[in-house]
Amino acid sequence: MRNKVLLTLLLVVTSTVALAQEISLSGTVKDSLGVGVDMANVIAINTATQGLESYGITNHAGLFKLKLKTGEQYTVKVSYLGFKPESFTFTAGENDAVKDIVLQEQAAQLDEVDVTYEMPVSVKGDTIVYDTDAFVSGTEKKLKDVLENLPGIEINDDGQIEVEGKTVSKVMVEGKDFFDGDSKLAVENIPANALSKVEVLRNFNEVSQMKGLTNDDDNVALNIKLKEGKKNFWFGELTAGYGPDDRYLAHPKLFYYSPKYSINIITDLNNIGEVPFTRNDYRNFTGGFRNLNSRGGSSISTGADGLGLSSAQNNRANDIDTKFAAANFSYAPMEGLDLSGFGIYSYTGTILKSEGVTSYIASNDVESTTSNTDQTIHLGLAKLSAKYQPNDSFQLDYDALLKQSDDTEEVNVLSISSITDEIAEVKKQKPLSVNQNLNIYYTLSDKNIFAVEAQYLYQDEDPFYEAIRNEFAFVDIFPVDENQELYNINQAKQVVTNKVDAKVDYYRVLGSKSNINLTLGTTQSNQNFNSNIFQILDNEDVLNMNGNDFGNDVAFHVSDVYAGLHYKVISGIFTFNPGVTLHQFNVKNEQLGSVVKDNLTSLLPDVYINAQLKKSENLRFNYQVTRSFTDVSNFAQGYVLNNYNSLYSGNRDLESALNHNVSLNFFSFNMFNFTNIFANVAYTKRIDALKSGVNIVGINRVSSTINSNFDDESFTANGKYERTFGKIKASVQGNLGWSTTNNLVDDEQRTSNSLTQNYTGALSTNFKNAPNLELGYRYTVNNYENGDLETTFYTSRPYARFDASFLKNFIFTVDYDYYNYTDKEDTITNTYSFLESNLTYQKKDSRWEYGIKGTNLLNTTTLNRDSTNELYFSTQAYFVQPRYVLFSVKYDI
Repeated sequence: MRNKVLLTLLLVVTSTVALAQEISLSGTVKDSLGVGVDMANVIAINTATQGLESYGITNHAGLFKLKLKTGEQYTVKVSYLGFKPESFTFTAGENDAVKDIVLQEQAAQLDEVDVTYEMPVSVKGDTIVYDTDAFVSGTEKKLKDVLENLPGIEINDDGQIEVEGKTVSKVMVEGKDFFDGDSKLAVENIPANALSKVEVLRNFNEVSQMKGLTNDDDNVALNIKLKEGKKNFWFGELTAGYGPDDRYLAHPKLFYYSPKYSINIITDLNNIGEVPFTRNDYRNFTGGFRNLNSRGGSSISTGADGLGLSSAQNNRANDIDTKFAAANFSYAPMEGLDLSGFGIYSYTGTILKSEGVTSYIASNDVESTTSNTDQTIHLGLAKLSAKYQPNDSFQLDYDALLKQSDDTEEVNVLSISSITDEIAEVKKQKPLSVNQNLNIYYTLSDKNIFAVEAQYLYQDEDPFYEAIRNEFAFVDIFPVDENQELYNINQAKQVVTNKVDAKVDYYRVLGSKSNINLTLGTTQSNQNFNSNIFQILDNEDVLNMNGNDFGNDVAFHVSDVYAGLHYKVISGIFTFNPGVTLHQFNVKNEQLGSVVKDNLTSLLPDVYINAQLKKSENLRFNYQVTRSFTDVSNFAQGYVLNNYNSLYSGNRDLESALNHNVSLNFFSFNMFNFTNIFANVAYTKRIDALKSGVNIVGINRVSSTINSNFDDESFTANGKYERTFGKIKASVQGNLGWSTTNNLVDDEQRTSNSLTQNYTGALSTNFKNAPNLELGYRYTVNNYENGDLETTFYTSRPYARFDASFLKNFIFTVDYDYYNYTDKEDTITNTYSFLESNLTYQKKDSRWEYGIKGTNLLNTTTLNRDSTNELYFSTQAYFVQPRYVLFSVKYDI
């Protein structure tokens, strides 16, 4: 703590000395009518050195402020698109000065003005352009390191890029897609030394004809501009490393960009716990596909990951071995035609070890577990895209995305409760999905625009489960042979899905500020679910469990035919976009020799209102009523084994759930003083929600799904305030989530409440010629209330990041996190920390870099996680990877 205080004082003294020799030049930029010009560029060029000394961007009132060194002479230039640029000479004296500037309009202006490209940050309409050289200190290694220095941009805990609190939906390099559907691969692999500019594209829409017709406020894309020496040439890195205990790393990556085509190749092999592509990344990797009926209000689930495989906690499992390869291409064989695609393969072998305590609410039983998990995951994705746009009036897009995995998980569990049992579980699956998308956009005239969008999903899942144990929890339900040394229970399942989404949109443009949108569409979902349970006897004979309770053969169909009407109008600072969609739903499930049908007509309204308070400040309101349908697995009435102590039976009489969703978003980005503020609150009320009906016996449960007569509610709020003071950036942010749910436990209604709170405060520096430090503090409170029981878990997490360049050729970085994990009763206390460090040496103008890297240098052994639901409270301690030291060599291509 003492060292942290000394470092903070050193930073304050350094910045104070620097500021003592500066004065402020401020003023207002106005147009010929005396109105302040928002977001005009103002720069000061040192007359003697011809270097950029200071820059600023005017606020909504036209106010600017520059910091200048006393005694120096400057050329101050002012520019804004649509106005003639102005300049004047200024000599900085001993006192602050004020200077107002008037810009004169001009009918035409060159696309680029010399002022614009010299600006570290410039704004052109919905695009913010960052000159990355103005924000780097030389210690940055990849795109992630650069983005974290840019005001208004951050990398979240999942490795995704966020701008103004919104997740970036697309990353491009030189206007070409970089693994469409994910931003993590870009931030972790694009070299920092290849960057020239970063363009933030707000209100992004890939279809030029649709821009302004739809609400694109939440759509943000990033375009990376490369340095001139990186175009039309291969560039990249070849990295290899080795350390004690046979730890290794191999990370070659190559890139090529030209106006006609581009190629990106990324590989990564290591056993030090650096996972470039996790199962969560795979599951969330959309490939750019989107929900066609997002405004229509209906949601039809197709299910996913029926086995519920374990996941590494923050990639800090006990041991991880990774092999990864990915390639991305784009090619323009002719004008108006663009082809692109990618292929990804990932192998991850993971060893998980954990110890946990689970307190069951209904039975008051406590279960202590020790688990050892050996997991092997093979993931594969491939996408091919084609875009044909012969003219401004017509565009055709086609996409095909293939996803397949091969997953195996072996788990050994020692369970101690009222009985002691050793369980060996095996989970296997090879799910396959193919998603195809066809879109056509046609502009008949300035007043009439058509959009046809269609999507087809084929999905085949085959999860298999096996449990071998001394005691079988459900002998009273299953006709098992009890005269066996061990119980070996197996279950095979298969779910095949065919789903078609199609719609036609017609936009009637009523004027420059209003349009009407008519929609006709349909969703047709068909699923077939089969399962059977059997016992393997000691003599390896198979005992099939026959009967309707122990097998499933279900055909499930949901039809949604809808028509929608939306009206969009701009009035002053407000944009109003109300609408309504009429749905005709037809649902049926066929099993047990009979058919259950549910036909429903539903009118679902939605309202969108945007108040554009300033150019970079708005307040948005959304209200939408949605109707959601679950997938076939919840309708199948035959028993399904979820794990060793959980048995499930579906409910064929389930109905859809109705959801009321309300959200309010505020965003403000002030380029004048680099203040970034965003806040969001959201409330959801679920009517006839699908909930659990559970019967508990000790630590074992038999559950089903019901439509709850009690309304479930949830509320989330999050916000962030960030401001830059010279070379110091300060930020505070908070996240709050509250939910109340109602379930049926032992035939009695039980209400569960959950309140989670996360708060973060941080200070960081961005010096170009001095070491940089980030100090932060995170505090998490998880409060769970279930029936008459309540518990609370606390996590305090101070952290520090440090990087420095010294002796011209060395770069040193340190990353430290400290955790203090406790519960309200102080029955659980765990203090642990993680320290990582990296030292590299690269001589100027040399392609070779040498490094030494250490992970978990404090040799921490465990970390903690907690969770709850309507049945139990649980806390787990996970054993993490030990200390690793790696020596590496990198060659820049």
